[in-house]
Amino acid sequence: MSVRWKILALTINLVSWLKPSFTLALPPVEDIPEEVLRTEIILEGRSPIDGIPLSAGEYEELQAQLAQSTYRPQIKSDIQHLIFLLQIRKFVKTIIPFY
Repeated sequence: MSVRWKILALTINLVSWLKPSFTLALPPVEDIPEEVLRTEIILEGRSPIDGIPLSAGEYEELQAQLAQSTYRPQIKSDIQHLIFLLQIRKFVKTIIPFY
C-alpha cells in the first residue's frame, strides 16, 4: 500500500510541475499595447525614392510631386519582355494548371 501512495504522490508532484504558468503568456510590463500603437500618429516617414527620413510635411510634398508626374516610368526593354513572358506564363497556368 505504501508503494501505491508513493507512486500517487510522485504522479501528483510531476503533474503539478507540468501545468503551464499563465504569467509566462503575458507580455512584459514595459511593452506598449497593440491598441495604443494602432492609434499612434506617425509624424515621420521615409522617402520612397532613396529611403532618407522625412518629416510629415516633406513626405506630403514628395507624395504630391510624385502624383503630379506626367511621364510614365521608363522600363528597359529586356525587363518589359520579361514581364510579358511572365504574363503569358500566368495565362497558360490558368488554362493548364499542372503544366
